[in-house]
Amino acid sequence: MALSMQPLDPAVRTVWTIKSCLFWIILLFVAIFVDILWASLPFGVLSASCLIVGALSTTFVPGLRYRFWRYDLRPEELYLERGIWNRVRTIVPLRRIQHLDVSQDLVERNYELGRLIVHTAGSRSSDVVLPGLRYEVAEYLRDTVKQYITEDAL
Repeated sequence: MALSMQPLDPAVRTVWTIKSCLFWIILLFVAIFVDILWASLPFGVLSASCLIVGALSTTFVPGLRYRFWRYDLRPEELYLERGIWNRVRTIVPLRRIQHLDVSQDLVERNYELGRLIVHTAGSRSSDVVLPGLRYEVAEYLRDTVKQYITEDAL
């Protein structure tokens, strides 16, 4: 890992925890519904399993995701590293970028975070998402890459 690699904003751990909680709560209600209607397993086994796995993943996974997410905007490429178990290193050549978006959902907006979405030429893996950025940082990266794209096109 290079020294210039940037971490995501620490508030993204909270955002990921909230989103994980919402996911597991919905899944828990589905598990309870299945436990009530179908008695293929002893009552409560599916719900209890869902509750345990959900609690563990909500507690540990956001911190691990944060620990292994890094990015770097280099002179001619955007470099991303991520992954807890499966490490992925992505290089996006700036000259291949078609357009850029800065996006927020409701939870991210509450923490002033955003995502930089990079749309590249080609059909396979043509969208690259850089989550967990301060909204101002996401806009700065978008504008910096945009400036490179418009200069390169001339």
